[in-house]
Amino acid sequence: MAVKKNEQIKGRTDGLVAENRRSRREYSVEDTLEAGIMLVGSEVKSLREGRANIAESYASVEQGELWLINAEIQTYGGANRFNHEPRRKRKLLVSRRELSKLSQEVERAGRTIVPLKLYFNDKGRAKLLIGVATGRKAHDKREHEAKRDWARDKARILKAG
Repeated sequence: MAVKKNEQIKGRTDGLVAENRRSRREYSVEDTLEAGIMLVGSEVKSLREGRANIAESYASVEQGELWLINAEIQTYGGANRFNHEPRRKRKLLVSRRELSKLSQEVERAGRTIVPLKLYFNDKGRAKLLIGVATGRKAHDKREHEAKRDWARDKARILKAG
């Protein structure tokens, strides 16, 4: 069943299920890619209730396939004994060309694949926005926060006139 545009997921109308806000602070994201995700029925129902956490998760290329590791999709109450394991590895669906590009990027020093957002698209399919990123050092994080704060203050000053 496709998600209607006005259907809400945990109070949201844009289809967003989970967001990894910490990833933008911890990593410098250089490139993003939308990937499909293989799920079982109870996982989809749990996602529709907005019960997912991708904060500690990452993606990895293993044996020629892309996997989402350590993402938590909580169990669905109505599934009873046919429920899924909350922290199992889930296969991400990307084309061969995208997979080879990602694996080449990861082989470079200090790069990793981090999930940024988990959401339902217009067709009602679960998608994961992943990014190729490099880790930030402590001084980089402080510099990034200072730039963000200054941009916020500058906007406030310009608005006040």
